[in-house]
Amino acid sequence: MHALVAMMLGGSLAVAGQTAGAAPLTHEILSFDDLRGWETDDHDAAMSVFLETCRDMDPPQWQALCNAAVDMDDAKGFFELFFRPVLIEDGDPMLFTGYFEPELEGSRERTERYQYPIYGVPSELSSGEQFHSREEIETEGVLEGKGLEIAWLDDPVDVFFLQIQGSGRIRLRDGTGLRVGYGGKNGHEYKSIGKELVRRDVYEPHQVSAEVIRNWVKRNPEEGRELLHHNPSYVFFREVSEVPADKGPLGAMNRSITAGRSIAVDPSHTPLGAPVWIEKAGVEPMRRLMIAQDTGSAIKGSQRADIFYGTGDDAGREAGRIRDQGRMVVLMPIQRAFALAPGF
Repeated sequence: MHALVAMMLGGSLAVAGQTAGAAPLTHEILSFDDLRGWETDDHDAAMSVFLETCRDMDPPQWQALCNAAVDMDDAKGFFELFFRPVLIEDGDPMLFTGYFEPELEGSRERTERYQYPIYGVPSELSSGEQFHSREEIETEGVLEGKGLEIAWLDDPVDVFFLQIQGSGRIRLRDGTGLRVGYGGKNGHEYKSIGKELVRRDVYEPHQVSAEVIRNWVKRNPEEGRELLHHNPSYVFFREVSEVPADKGPLGAMNRSITAGRSIAVDPSHTPLGAPVWIEKAGVEPMRRLMIAQDTGSAIKGSQRADIFYGTGDDAGREAGRIRDQGRMVVLMPIQRAFALAPGF
């Protein structure tokens, strides 16, 4: 559950119905020759990531494709033989953002330095129902004394951004570490603190980034806490330290995701586990076959994706710079592609 920049700015094979007032979905089958950079990509790298999650896809046709992938030596030939590129559009321009797995310092116990808890999932939390808001959780002690604290951090802003990223690694005082992953949320709608700073005329939209928000909150501690409480949404975690240290965090398919090859998508348009060709513009263009293995609350629409950049501060800085246009094309099994675009 990710999409840091998008959330700060507010911003299955079945295709969901359209919301009121939304432009109708269009589906156009392309050829592989239409995919700029397709010939020179590392298809073997994409195949290895595809195999991480393809067996977790339910429809039988995906299982058959997964079985075929295991037996094929030619990754590029596999994708060209069994798939067709489908451009799915809903009237909104393509937007790519980036996300990462933070590395933070913390403690298993509350100390004078480490005062801010990372909570596990409360037993009374019910899916689809609203729980206490962020402000209530952080100021009224509604979760204290229940043994839900997984770890403690020394900065409330780190807790906030960890919730936005949805996963992270925590270095403990004794030299060991733990990993946490998304466990659930309180049912309140996300409200963008970046957008709120723009509304207050503190910054222009193009100036907002994770680092800018972090620094502003630290310079303005009282107003900063109030700003964080502007967002009532609150994320709970679970410990996932069984994931090997050399593997990425768990995505929405409960499998490790891969830096530079995994993306978060809107699963109402793009099946989780599907290969997706991206053509990202910007300062550092990217033309690459990715695998849709994650989701994010801010990732809505058929032309919307969040690229996973890896773990740590360097990955965070790189991900934070990404807000680019381009094009995203989903590779669909042939029968499904022609069902979506019967006129082709």
